[in-house]
Amino acid sequence: MGGVPTLYDAVGGMAFFEQLVDAFYRRVVQDAFLLALYPQPDDLSGARERLRLFLAQYFGGPTTYSDERGHPRLRMRHAPFAITTRERDHWLAAMHGAVAELAPTNEVTEALLAYFDMAADAMRNTE
Repeated sequence: MGGVPTLYDAVGGMAFFEQLVDAFYRRVVQDAFLLALYPQPDDLSGARERLRLFLAQYFGGPTTYSDERGHPRLRMRHAPFAITTRERDHWLAAMHGAVAELAPTNEVTEALLAYFDMAADAMRNTE
């Protein structure tokens, strides 16, 4: 009873999301503007883990993120941070670069980028 394959399945599971988050955070630490947005820029381990678990869950993997933290409530969780078009654009540049580095299939790339573009824009809360 396999059911409908998810993007999580299509990319081979958690290892892909670990690599994606690693590639993303390599870009974060090289972008002084983006790095300054993190409350603990010297220790991104918590942020990395939360992003990895969230993305895996969102794309059809284990529900560990929700099991540990409850509903994602992304806008609420990001509300304490001023997110303008500039923050969104830096975040998207890092995430687009991470996806390009991993070079998944066109179908996977399109699905990832469509979600990231929509989610990043939805997080804007100020101008």
